[in-house]
Amino acid sequence: MRSIGEMARDSGLSVSTLRFYDGAGVLVPAWVDPVSGYRWYGPGQLEEAGLLARLRRAGMPLADIRLVLAGWSGADTDLVRKLLEAHLRRLEQGLSDARGAFSTVRALLDRREKDPMTVPRTTTVRPAVSAPELAAALDAVRFAAGTDPDLPMLGGVLFDIEGDVLRVVATDRYRMAVARAATTGYGGPRVQAVVPSPLVDAMRALLTGDAPVRLAVDGDRVTLEAADRQTAGRCVDHEFPDYRRLVRLPAGRRALVDVAAFREAVETGPVRASEAPGQDGGACDLSVLKVTADGGVAVCEDGDDDPDRVAVNRDFLLHALAAGARDQLVLELGAPTAPLVIRRTGTEDTYSLLMPVRLED
Repeated sequence: MRSIGEMARDSGLSVSTLRFYDGAGVLVPAWVDPVSGYRWYGPGQLEEAGLLARLRRAGMPLADIRLVLAGWSGADTDLVRKLLEAHLRRLEQGLSDARGAFSTVRALLDRREKDPMTVPRTTTVRPAVSAPELAAALDAVRFAAGTDPDLPMLGGVLFDIEGDVLRVVATDRYRMAVARAATTGYGGPRVQAVVPSPLVDAMRALLTGDAPVRLAVDGDRVTLEAADRQTAGRCVDHEFPDYRRLVRLPAGRRALVDVAAFREAVETGPVRASEAPGQDGGACDLSVLKVTADGGVAVCEDGDDDPDRVAVNRDFLLHALAAGARDQLVLELGAPTAPLVIRRTGTEDTYSLLMPVRLED
């Protein structure tokens, strides 16, 4: 017999994932200590755990996996083969449909790129900005910058300058952060530059004083000048997605939370395992949240089936709370399929969005 810790080590599945699959009735321990509740797994269950992991990576629904494991343990190879073949057909059909849809989208994209109305980015701007304001804005968004080499346009921070406002934005698709700083000395039309993350970090290191600094965007080059020091580099040569479309959300239920107490509740509270990408691209632990009767936000206990609960990546939530840099923050929960919004009190211009993760049935 293997303990749950030994099973996690030998199978490559995390302890929280094993607990989730137990609760879902997919991989139930051979024996549970009636006093301590500790789980123990039989020798044959290690093979089942490996099979389960492979089927989940192939996108098979849990309902079908239950039948595969039942057929596997009962030596019903005919059932297992039919389930595998049926899922493979679904995948092939889905891939065929996706290829057709992508072909149409590419044709539309080619037509859009040939549109003579497209405006090249050639404007040169040199706005001044408060060093503390810019430092706070970068601190509020840097955690959300992407690291996927296949999506280079997300591998930095967008500097969006329009009029007397600078907005900085970062996203890795699963979360997004937006912050604002006031500028002087420009006041013109909109100019954007995607600053690569290493250059963003070099800029942040210069922002140690209280005097204004000068931000210069000249074609594909961006420079930050602070007193007698400066750092500069090339912008990312890709367009950043239109983040303004992503933040047009229906109003959700807002709750003011004490960050220290809420952070402790998230760190020590129950989690749900998920195959959704985490920080390292692997599976992640979810915190499931709900608005309480007194208007607060609580971490749902196991078995809580509140229909309006929202599940988010726990690590991403902790990062967003830290980036909020306040003793109190406003959490806005919409529908279970809507992003969780984390706002600083007293401002609508600095906030983080965390994409929800669908809970398995």
